[in-house]
Amino acid sequence: MNDTQLDANPAPSDARPKKPRKTSFTKALNDALDLGMDRFDEMFLIGEDIAEMGGDFGVTRKLWAKYGAERVRDTPLSEAAIIGTCVGAAMVGMRPVAEIMFADFLGECYDQIVNNAAKVRYMFDGQFSAPLVIRTACGGGFGGGPHHSQSVEGWFLNVPGIVIVAPSNPADAKGLLLASIESDDPVLFLEHKALYRARSDVPDGYYTTPLGKAAVARTGTDLTVVATMRMVPMALTAAEELEAEGVSVEVIDLRTIRPYDAETLLESVAKTGRAVVANEAPKIGGLGAELSARIHEECFSELSAPVGRVDGLDAPIPFSVPLEHEVLPDETDIATAIRATMEASR
Repeated sequence: MNDTQLDANPAPSDARPKKPRKTSFTKALNDALDLGMDRFDEMFLIGEDIAEMGGDFGVTRKLWAKYGAERVRDTPLSEAAIIGTCVGAAMVGMRPVAEIMFADFLGECYDQIVNNAAKVRYMFDGQFSAPLVIRTACGGGFGGGPHHSQSVEGWFLNVPGIVIVAPSNPADAKGLLLASIESDDPVLFLEHKALYRARSDVPDGYYTTPLGKAAVARTGTDLTVVATMRMVPMALTAAEELEAEGVSVEVIDLRTIRPYDAETLLESVAKTGRAVVANEAPKIGGLGAELSARIHEECFSELSAPVGRVDGLDAPIPFSVPLEHEVLPDETDIATAIRATMEASR
């Protein structure tokens, strides 16, 4: 895979989404898996408790009854075995979609992802690829503690060969998951747990949302906020608050974290002249650092103030919900960063 050139993932010619209907994030993912299983005979689902239970968050519910145990496979508690199986199956023509129950457990299969899946196409000079999707629940905000609440995208940001997808709403979750299933690259598909109950209009039928393309979630002229996953609705809330103070905020939803859509991001910042990067993960070595550096490098002459950063604290996620709220950023932190950046440019 090339970080500047992803598979195009065009929607099939017969993909004509019907009228949108209110759907939850979880149901949108379930619909995508159902449509993918129906379309691709080589696709199968694999993970812990995904069959009769439907997974810890119900994303695979009813698919075992519809497609059978050959295509919806429960596994022992071994993330290394799950991803190792997927890599081998993908190399011989299958399209596995694995569920790792919590993103924190990706450490158990890190070697299979980083040193096997990510390097297959390069090491075999394109003779083999690893078209697999790794779905996993990430993020905090529910009192899950230090082993069930982490934002892990930083663990994989400097790994060439991996696509990292991070939707913020149900419509994108469905379209991006179908695009990920079609992709011939290994995809790490991050699902923020706080979004599972979110509802929005989602088109019926099969459609894909392009990988590697950001969305302008809100247009504005004074400052750009760049965000992913749960931070996107928080940024939109902060933007509404700032609008009442006379500040016009543009919100960019990256959707794909690696490779991210630098063109849309930099065009927005060049227009507004100010930027805030919002990311739930700890500040050091994360996505916010990469985006801030890129903006300063390529938009320095257009900036009216240094890039503001909103991140989680550099601390484990506490079990205590009040303490967790102190560690994780929210819409108030984003609004505060916007005001500070605006003030610094005066």
